[in-house]
Amino acid sequence: MEDFRGQALALAFGEHRLDITRRELRRGRELIALEPKAFDLLAFLVQHRDRVVSKGDLLEAIWGGRIVSDSALTTRINAVRRALGDDGAAQRLIRTFIRKGIRFVAEVTEVSDHAVTSVVDEALDRGDTPVDKHSIAVLPFQNLTGDPEQDYFADGMTDELIIAIARFPWLSVIARNSSFTYKGKAVDAIKVARQLGVRYVLEGSVRKAGNRVRVTGELIDTTMALHIWGERFDGNLEDIFDLQDRIASSVAGAIEPKLLLSEMERAHHKPTKSLDAYDFYLRAQAQAYKLTREGMAESIRLAGQALRLDPGYGMAMARIALSRAMQMLRRWIPNTGPEVDEGILMARRALAAAGNDPWALDWAGLTLSILAGDNDAALSAIDRALVLNPNCAETYGDRALILVFLNRPEEAILSAQRAIRLSPFHPATFAFCTALALAYLAAGRYEHGLRWAEAALRENSGIIALRIKLSLCGHLGRHDEAEESLRRLREIHPESTLAGFALPKGLAAPVAERLQEGLRKAGVPET
Repeated sequence: MEDFRGQALALAFGEHRLDITRRELRRGRELIALEPKAFDLLAFLVQHRDRVVSKGDLLEAIWGGRIVSDSALTTRINAVRRALGDDGAAQRLIRTFIRKGIRFVAEVTEVSDHAVTSVVDEALDRGDTPVDKHSIAVLPFQNLTGDPEQDYFADGMTDELIIAIARFPWLSVIARNSSFTYKGKAVDAIKVARQLGVRYVLEGSVRKAGNRVRVTGELIDTTMALHIWGERFDGNLEDIFDLQDRIASSVAGAIEPKLLLSEMERAHHKPTKSLDAYDFYLRAQAQAYKLTREGMAESIRLAGQALRLDPGYGMAMARIALSRAMQMLRRWIPNTGPEVDEGILMARRALAAAGNDPWALDWAGLTLSILAGDNDAALSAIDRALVLNPNCAETYGDRALILVFLNRPEEAILSAQRAIRLSPFHPATFAFCTALALAYLAAGRYEHGLRWAEAALRENSGIIALRIKLSLCGHLGRHDEAEESLRRLREIHPESTLAGFALPKGLAAPVAERLQEGLRKAGVPET
């Protein structure tokens, strides 16, 4: 196998610089995160730009001749295109030749190592690298075991976290080689962030005692000197790689909602005249999280503002789509009509515009199930989202709902439990609990379902969880609790009847019937 990774080359094309020795891709001063196989693929394409590269060539060079699925290869190619600002339609840099292969077609110049790094090094010396507003550096985790031979575990933990966090489509992650220049040094997180040009820094440590290991992590917003997350994780060293994978997944799942909340808070305080499309999207997201009639309507208006600034912004389309779905479920809009049609249209447009963004896939898929009853498209989109970002708790929670809608409650229970394990303090924990409650109801395990409905209501006294609790109480013959739940429901919707309850259009008939049967037993009138 040709060892193309050992060559000391720096290659320039357009605004990009590819430093193969340092394994870094830059756009100007910005470091662009690429997972290892995607980086290898890009390096191979650029170095063999004089010809069309076949699938066999890629498998031999990147995977050592091992058999790899077409979808895995396509995922890496798409990741490279996204990193370069290219796509399968434009094909400005990477062109597909049907039944032959792909070729890197941009003009490339070989430059000296110094030419690539001098501007950046000068900025680091001055400490004035511009801050990339959606960026993070994962600093090498400290080995506190007292045994230098255990450095490999701490370094491997850092590597796994960089790869896991790089899956967040909206966040730029500083490359490993830059982060590891701080290994073994006592550093100030704020100074490091200024040197690397990032907003967030994740740092941590590893302790080992016998066969037990403890990993701690801390997330800092350096522009405001705020500690926004911290946690510790314990495990056994029986399978080191499995432990690293699990901890990386847990950390990534825990910090993503914290990062998003921090970004939303920042957008909220930014002057309106300086808002860009992303800022409007973040404001829309913050309004939707309120789960009020006014907040959901405002989220649609703000996402519309984002689309006016950027008509192809898939996440803004997905936000409008999901907000319409939430409005319909809460009876804030009719279950048919122009608002529902807009939600379905925006969901389909989001899938077309941002088919490689896991959040867009998740929200558009869920919307298509709720508003259009298209569970096949929904599950396909959500499963694709989990391939792109397997550490997203919210996507596992939404997958649980779709599985309940398909009357597959046992699978739904596992998916919702995975969501809670990944991010037990997620802002959407109430939704994970609601999905569990509905799944247990569908499975006929009413006592379990009631516990999770009550957990959902403790997190958020939402109308959907109340309806599920009411049905569960009806099935269990708990008439006093049912009467209290119905009273609370009528405070929100005075005319609470079976005919007035909006059901997701994708909800399987057996599940809908069981839900409504419980409501009847609880005393909810037909009309």
